[in-house]
Amino acid sequence: MNIFTKFAGTAALLLAATSVHAEKWDMALAYSATNYHSEIAAEFAAAVTEATGGDLEIVTHPGGSLFGGSEIFGAVRKGLAPIGERLISALGNDNALFEVDSVPFLATGFADSKKLYEASKPALIEALEESRLHFLYSCPWPPQGFYSVKEANSLDDIAGMKFRAYNATTSKMAEGLGMLPTKIEAAELSQAFATGVAQSMISSGSTGYDRKLWEHVSHYYDVKAWLPRNMVIVNGKAWKRLSEDNQAALTTAAADAEAKCWAKAEELDSWYVEQFKANGMKVETLNPEMQAEFEKIGAELKAAWLERAGDAGAAVIEAYGK
Repeated sequence: MNIFTKFAGTAALLLAATSVHAEKWDMALAYSATNYHSEIAAEFAAAVTEATGGDLEIVTHPGGSLFGGSEIFGAVRKGLAPIGERLISALGNDNALFEVDSVPFLATGFADSKKLYEASKPALIEALEESRLHFLYSCPWPPQGFYSVKEANSLDDIAGMKFRAYNATTSKMAEGLGMLPTKIEAAELSQAFATGVAQSMISSGSTGYDRKLWEHVSHYYDVKAWLPRNMVIVNGKAWKRLSEDNQAALTTAAADAEAKCWAKAEELDSWYVEQFKANGMKVETLNPEMQAEFEKIGAELKAAWLERAGDAGAAVIEAYGK
């Protein structure tokens, strides 16, 4: 064997060893590529790939292109996708604690939302570990407003309207206000409003902006009902396969992504509302009577949530201090 043959053989063995240990993770995202959640997830993926020297490559798949929003949590838990992002409160049927960020009027601004997150984070991580999932980071949506295809000055105005729901809280709130809820994921929103399947919803300015809802919806009421959050999670077995160095790289990139995402959500909050005005939507606050009706239903939903969440929920609220 000459030296060139020996060198070629050694190089081939090294390449084979590298390919065995390198991993590629497909990351499931429910929202459009231009949504700030997806943009920051893409930055996170690139940071991990760079920090691990390509030993772990993460490729994002926005807009529900890998799995639809309602499928992502199950897909990651089953290992069909190693990593993904999901709206936490949509998982309330699995554990009531997942709904704490969407308890109406419990936290209505970013400071209180961050405080509630810190109070609930240990319980969130524990619940995910029980489902064999590893938590990486969480990011809020701007405060939730009320979208309507017509004025909403009284309960009579909105009675019987078709309401887009995205979790149990929004469904129950719609029912309490006399509307008809139907479950619709974000990727389907434009078509739902265009065809009359939805006529109203409670959601963030981000959702309305991404889907250009001014093309179908005339009114936005800045209710500031709550700030729901998304979370990025990893399949437990996939996490354990990683080296300690790669786990550390993910943890560091996740902390950076979380900080960026909170800052971006707050920055964009008022900007989204200005875009609604610029595109012809009428932006208002609810009149005092309607605001009181929303808060009345909110109080009922908070009491119901506390009953379902039990001692664990009460402990979170105590830690939150409100």
